[in-house]
Amino acid sequence: MDLSKILSISGRSGLFQVVSQLKNAVLVESLLDKKRFPAFAHEKISSMEEIAVFTATEDKPLKEILKAIFDKLEGKPALDPKSDTKQLQAFFLEVVPDYDPERVYISDIRKIISWYNLLLENQLLDFSEKEEEKPEEKKEEPVAEAAEVKPPAKKKKPAEKKTDEEKTGGKKDEPTEKKKTRKKPS
Repeated sequence: MDLSKILSISGRSGLFQVVSQLKNAVLVESLLDKKRFPAFAHEKISSMEEIAVFTATEDKPLKEILKAIFDKLEGKPALDPKSDTKQLQAFFLEVVPDYDPERVYISDIRKIISWYNLLLENQLLDFSEKEEEKPEEKKEEPVAEAAEVKPPAKKKKPAEKKTDEEKTGGKKDEPTEKKKTRKKPS
């Protein structure tokens, strides 16, 4: 699932998918009504990849929160974001047990649940990606079969400045003499 192409734009409801890059804007398509429009740089635009939730220890990326909701609900839609506050907080506490209730407001929980439902409805939640290999699990190549080491490239000498003679083809700039003209007596 690539959340970097899914945007949240301040002042607009819903989520938006990047369609194209324009000269001074981004062409986006609303996931709610499929309408396209340009989003300009002066608008506050956040990629879903950049968003995180405050927890007791460290911030948790939104992708992990969405995956936890998806796993808990087994791919089914979440409860209505307009549900009772206590019900929403209890649900979110089950999904993210270590979230910080002092810094994560109910409006944030409503927004995350509505985003989850919208992404699920548009079939943009795909957690079947292969997990990246951990550095410890990578296979090391034997030293004998390692890539051939090339000697460092030779540095080029800086170009020397050409003298005036070299620029003019060996001729020195000589002041040209002006022809003297005589004035005719009148």
